[in-house]
Amino acid sequence: MDIETLGIHESVAPVFPPEMLAGALSDVGPEVVVVEDEDFVGVDGLVTLAYRESSLEHVDWIQTIQAGYDRFPLADLEAQSVVLTNSAGIHGESVGETAIGLLLSLARRLHTYTRTQPDREWNRPNWDEPFTLFGKSICVVGLGTLGQGIATRAAGLDMDVVGVRRKPTRVSHVREVYTPDRLHEAIEDARFVAITVPLTDETEGMIDTAAFEAMRDDAYIVNVARGSVIDESAMIRALETGEIAGAALDVFEEEPLPADSPLWDMEDVIVTPHVAAMTRDYYRDIASLVAENVRLLRAGETPVNQVV
Repeated sequence: MDIETLGIHESVAPVFPPEMLAGALSDVGPEVVVVEDEDFVGVDGLVTLAYRESSLEHVDWIQTIQAGYDRFPLADLEAQSVVLTNSAGIHGESVGETAIGLLLSLARRLHTYTRTQPDREWNRPNWDEPFTLFGKSICVVGLGTLGQGIATRAAGLDMDVVGVRRKPTRVSHVREVYTPDRLHEAIEDARFVAITVPLTDETEGMIDTAAFEAMRDDAYIVNVARGSVIDESAMIRALETGEIAGAALDVFEEEPLPADSPLWDMEDVIVTPHVAAMTRDYYRDIASLVAENVRLLRAGETPVNQVV
């Protein structure tokens, strides 16, 4: 594949300045340019966060800076012979650390203290509210890069880790692996349920009313995957009725989370704005992946993380 001009789409700006990535790729071979919203003329390869239909008329390859690719119309890309690659494999550390931070905040009640700090309130929790992660159970639903990043760190804190994946092959630091048809069995004894699966037809809404009924009433749900993997209405009902204890949520069915969502005001719900993977080195990780894919595509070889 001839890639003479590589475009960095302005949509990456919420994650890192497009100019930073352009600079990191300055010696990769193709001319590297920052492109505005619909300006794809003359661009052969495109690094982007957003999908724009007009890009299909010009580009031969799209590299999304996210692991998830649910926003891209795979059938249309395939029909236009446009290669799509994602960024799976680079987020294990950042998402793993974020998820563990959320677990620690819920267990050690850190989120409640930060909420009262602006009012200079010196409020201690009830004696039976804080607990430690030591020995507690966690089920990681999805054991790819993200899930393994959580599992490794949870095991390092001496948590009891089980997980769910399509193939029940063993995974380091995971005591038992369940298949999706055994989801409710996997989560029924877990104090924490961490969601890390990609959004697909099979995973959309997989954490539904029945799943919340299967969970312990002192369990917490943590979602660092995609909002629509969880039935948000069912989760809100489970939180309101005490069917589960709380949640830490980085992703939502609608983003930004609407101001009228009841999740904002729930005491044991932590809301973060889809930032679990963010790090100051994100653009460097993307640059390494893009450079390798430029090399492979120019050599007529299969790129890393090809989706279509």
